[in-house]
Amino acid sequence: MKLGAYTAVLHDKPLAETLRILRELGLDSAEINSGGFLAAPHLPIAEIRAGKDARDAYLAQFAEAGITLTALNCNGNPLHPDPEVRDKHAQDVRDAIELAALLGVKRVVTMSGLPASDPGGRLPSWSVLPWDSAYLDALDYQWDEVAIPYWKDIQARAAAADVKVCIEMHPHNLVYNVGTMERLATEINATHVGAEMDPSHLFWQGIDPVAAVRRLGSLVYNAAAKDTRINEEAKINGVLDHRHERVAADEPGGLSLGGRYTLSRWPKNASWDFVAVGRGHDVPFWTEFLRALKAVDADMAVNIEHEDQELDQFEGLRLAAENLQAAAAGV
Repeated sequence: MKLGAYTAVLHDKPLAETLRILRELGLDSAEINSGGFLAAPHLPIAEIRAGKDARDAYLAQFAEAGITLTALNCNGNPLHPDPEVRDKHAQDVRDAIELAALLGVKRVVTMSGLPASDPGGRLPSWSVLPWDSAYLDALDYQWDEVAIPYWKDIQARAAAADVKVCIEMHPHNLVYNVGTMERLATEINATHVGAEMDPSHLFWQGIDPVAAVRRLGSLVYNAAAKDTRINEEAKINGVLDHRHERVAADEPGGLSLGGRYTLSRWPKNASWDFVAVGRGHDVPFWTEFLRALKAVDADMAVNIEHEDQELDQFEGLRLAAENLQAAAAGV
């Protein structure tokens, strides 16, 4: 099993420095962004496409640092009803498969995406409790007319390239839990589309990540190490906390999605927070999580995703690495 980090948290550092930092933390794996919501500062896409010499030179940087490039990441919304977003993010997934194949990387991490509720919709619509038949109609459209055709094409491309596409089960996507992951895999006869197991988005839904790994089994291709802390406010507002504020793309905490949309600012007293490994669930939990992953694939990469807003980029990475390594020692 390889322990590493998703390098988006070090986006402001050159690749060589980023790899040095990972190695100094005792890590041996890296996941590099290739598109989607974020830019690709650590992936020279044009050079990689240019020829084998450029690819060899790029990979040599990882070898010299003692780090293995285990995955490309292009998290986005490839099913977005806005064509400006959809076309870019959908193409980014296709491009990531191509680039991974050129580099000999066997994993691409992304999200399933989320369409509008109907053909005329302008914004994504997440229907998770279809107690009214209108929501069932929306889900039929989203799955049958949008998601399944797209993902059948991705399955074919991934199989041809011998690259596994790993879907992060992320709320505000059609695939956000075990059941929806299983549905997609069944609908597209998946052999090269499966799950990226990120516990952080499962914790706040009340899902046990270890049980989820055991249920999905060989459908789990890759994993993230990111924790979630459930706060006292959850007793008042529940985990579906609504108290977010709009943030402009150029404000701290803002993020442009496809050049047109922004994210919201997290509530200061949120019901739950993303935290570094060990700050939401103790090391014994993470040992069980790694043990479950190892039972699926002894060579699986587990990459830290640092989004703890209470710790800076180095402190958060260091703490996560220490706790993840302590957990691995008990596997």
